[in-house]
Amino acid sequence: SIQTILDAAHGVIPSPKPLVAVKKHIAKKISLWSFSRPEAEAYFVARDIKEKLKNGVSPHEIAVLYRNNKDAFLYSELMEKMKAQAVRFGAEFVPSNVTSVDFKVYPFVLKTAEKEIKARSVIIATGAETKWLGVKGEKELIGRGISSCAPCDAPFFREKNVLVVGGGDSAMEEALVLTKYAKKVTIIHRRGEFKASKAMQEKVFANKGIDVIWDSEVVEVLGDQKFEAVKLKNNKTGKESELKADGVFVAIGHSPSSEIFKGLIDLDEKGYVVLKEGSKTNIEGVFVSGDIHDHTYKQAVTAAGFGCMAGMEALNYLVDKKNDLRKN
Repeated sequence: SIQTILDAAHGVIPSPKPLVAVKKHIAKKISLWSFSRPEAEAYFVARDIKEKLKNGVSPHEIAVLYRNNKDAFLYSELMEKMKAQAVRFGAEFVPSNVTSVDFKVYPFVLKTAEKEIKARSVIIATGAETKWLGVKGEKELIGRGISSCAPCDAPFFREKNVLVVGGGDSAMEEALVLTKYAKKVTIIHRRGEFKASKAMQEKVFANKGIDVIWDSEVVEVLGDQKFEAVKLKNNKTGKESELKADGVFVAIGHSPSSEIFKGLIDLDEKGYVVLKEGSKTNIEGVFVSGDIHDHTYKQAVTAAGFGCMAGMEALNYLVDKKNDLRKN
């Protein structure tokens, strides 16, 4: 998702599937990516080496609104400008889905439906997808009153009534952030108690601006051109009811796009890539940046920072590798 950019830009963008740049010769560096991390990587290293970047495409175009600026523009326009800047310094963007990777051989091998690609270094930046509710009416209204990022979109709901769906730490954090803007915040949880940490629960219960609806789940999202209400089902009585609001924030977690790396790259119990040092993974020459390893901040500005780190370390790795070959 698109996160707070210098506390000014807001939007919601799900992460696309892993893609990779395609070229016949062996690439010095390939970056598997989504969102704005690759631009940060490419900007830093493309003046020295030819980049091979995967160009993911989001299914949603959300307006990026800057405070005190009446002119809004689409997120895709911002990405195109960032892409143009990377291309200016020599980056290449060639989109293609990656179906498998082999980090046990060197150069590394990445396969797409069209061909096999070899690379001397790889940056994994495939991101993490928001876990949506998957109920009727939800998909059509994402970005139209349905969000998954309070730090991004809370300012749009100033003095409004908003809902938060979830019961973990993420839901608690979303609700607390929203209270700084919204008139009323209601948490909807399918069980009779939260699974969030005790400390987070205490903060929520102590906040008079937050109400809780227990033992209920959203079974349908209602609205024509924008979100208007949710249909709830009480899990104890089975009774259904409608609850009107100005917006709803889904906070039931994220799913890292790491399926093709299982068994090759060290992942934690939730599927996030485990960092070893800086942006390094357990495989020498394979680096990582962004939400694929960051399950704490999940912000655009931190993802871009991680991208810069990964680009610097990949470049240093290639230089060291070249020097070693010369010595031998």
